[in-house]
Amino acid sequence: MTDHRPWRGVLVATALPLNDDLSVDHDAYAEHCAWLVANGCDGVVPNGSLGEYQVLTPEERTRVVETAVAAIGGERVMPGVAAYGSAEARRWAEQAREAGCGAVMLLPPNAYRADERSVLAHYAEVARAGLPVVAYNNPVDTKVDLVPELLARLHGEGYVQGVKEFSGDVRRAYRIAELAPELDLLIGADDVLLELAIAGAKGWVAGYPNALPAACVELYRAAVAGDLATADRLYRQLHPLLRWDSKVEFVQAIKVSMDIAGRHGGPCRPPRVPLLPAQEAAVRAATEKALAAGLA
Repeated sequence: MTDHRPWRGVLVATALPLNDDLSVDHDAYAEHCAWLVANGCDGVVPNGSLGEYQVLTPEERTRVVETAVAAIGGERVMPGVAAYGSAEARRWAEQAREAGCGAVMLLPPNAYRADERSVLAHYAEVARAGLPVVAYNNPVDTKVDLVPELLARLHGEGYVQGVKEFSGDVRRAYRIAELAPELDLLIGADDVLLELAIAGAKGWVAGYPNALPAACVELYRAAVAGDLATADRLYRQLHPLLRWDSKVEFVQAIKVSMDIAGRHGGPCRPPRVPLLPAQEAAVRAATEKALAAGLA
């Protein structure tokens, strides 16, 4: 990690361990954050989609950030600060700043299909909290597409310093590099990791390291270093799991893999429901194959 760009490297979008009554297990979460760093990850992203932020109370969401900071230090923590309104998103960015975090990650407005002026105003408002902002482009879920031209504008105005790119369109990496060469591209979907690493990504906001951190970190480091022999082998071994990160059931799948790998995955809060038997069987088979190959 670098001091001034704490979003570089492997930052895990953390799954949130829940108790049987669906309350947050903060002790297990603190242990999980520390375990991820001990296994080579550079930091964590609490309160992202994988962390089920949409179904947390404000008190829970605040404490999740504070728990991560206490476990591994604020410079390693980049909370998601998405909210329906810009004022609320800014308040979450201010909470992150007060907790000692080094940066925040922000979706575009996601209560409606926002136009470009609304997107610019949203990022401008949250940037006023004073922490570096990494944009999160997820046009599948938000219906707002941070295309390279818009990202270049956001960066040019000083509102964002990086982007978690989840569109799946790896061609955008080259356009972003042309239009905004100082904007850090972060891999946003696990199943295009190798393609975006080759294209110059500076980091990975990652899902599957929740279950298999050491192997995922080895894959990322090999890919960005140009060690394609190592990267290709690991990518092919891990891809049956990595592709779940781009599916609707990604939270449930990753938590099932965590359980199989001996971690605390556990249940999800409604409206998420457990995987169908065939889905769980597929995740279980792929996870057990990865574990048998020594990827734990």
